[in-house]
Amino acid sequence: MTRATTARIAGFTFLAYIAATMASMVIFERVAGTGSTAMRLAAISAHAGGMHLVILLALVQAFAALILAVTLHAITREQDPDVAMLAMACRLTEGALCGVSVSANLALLWVATASGPERPAAGAAQALAGYLLRDDSAIPALFFAVGSALFAYLFLRGRMIPAVLAWLGVVASVLLVAGLPAQLAGLVSARFASLMWLPMLAFEIALGLWLLIKGIGAPRPVEPGRTDMASANV
Repeated sequence: MTRATTARIAGFTFLAYIAATMASMVIFERVAGTGSTAMRLAAISAHAGGMHLVILLALVQAFAALILAVTLHAITREQDPDVAMLAMACRLTEGALCGVSVSANLALLWVATASGPERPAAGAAQALAGYLLRDDSAIPALFFAVGSALFAYLFLRGRMIPAVLAWLGVVASVLLVAGLPAQLAGLVSARFASLMWLPMLAFEIALGLWLLIKGIGAPRPVEPGRTDMASANV
């Protein structure tokens, strides 16, 4: 596969990932609603079709993360194979964690719709649903942010995309790398946790369109005398 084709696949996948993520968030908010755990379970039971759509969109997100891990690694590995490998590992972990969320959503749907002898007791159902409804999205997001930071650094170093766009990616990623652990520790407000994603949203939409339309530039030659781990072991 040529670099141009790989870049365009990555560009399309960026945009598909964003669309699937935003659609999933909107649909889940409408399906599960707000209020107590019992009220949210009742809402999910009444809108099971919407929950199935959320599950399908989660699968799209998981595979999109895996595709981006492979395609971005292919584009950037000539610049620094070790950094590109670490970035790919982060995005693969992100994809795996997104896949785990599919099982969690299936379990939540089962708790909400189970009937007859299989239906758990009300107290047990609410306890399990409360656990499944918890917001742990910051965990896969942190792996995403680290991978994004590394790939953006390689884009910048290799001059493969406009420098302004690459710098936006570095800054947006570093903001998330710093902000997401603070969110997990309860040190930032929900409003700030939402706002810190805006630079990343701008970067990924712009990067997706750039790769899809313009493709990718040839990487800047590696400095003379530089050796990577692979060549050093030969």
